[in-house]
Amino acid sequence: MKHLTWFATALLGAGLLVAQAPPNVKARQERQDARIEKGKADGSLTDAEAKKLEARDKALDEKIRRDRKDGGGLSVKERRRIQKLQNKESKRIEKQRHDKQTK
Repeated sequence: MKHLTWFATALLGAGLLVAQAPPNVKARQERQDARIEKGKADGSLTDAEAKKLEARDKALDEKIRRDRKDGGGLSVKERRRIQKLQNKESKRIEKQRHDKQTK
């Protein structure tokens, strides 16, 4: 019985670690690029807003490339930092797309 309890606890812990893995950085960047493009297309982003968001997005893309290049991939710490930056960028996109300004 002790072994069964320990085994169940180990499986649960392993499942939680997998569930907390950060999302694919590149895929998220592509989704955020698409959100900016959609905002430009539907008029929910002004040209100035889109340019600012694209500049920030490009800077984040460059940071990701540098981090991947200098260490043979992204470390856990780098992924967390990038995820925080992506979260901030996502909030900026959301705010700009819904601020009622039009072209």
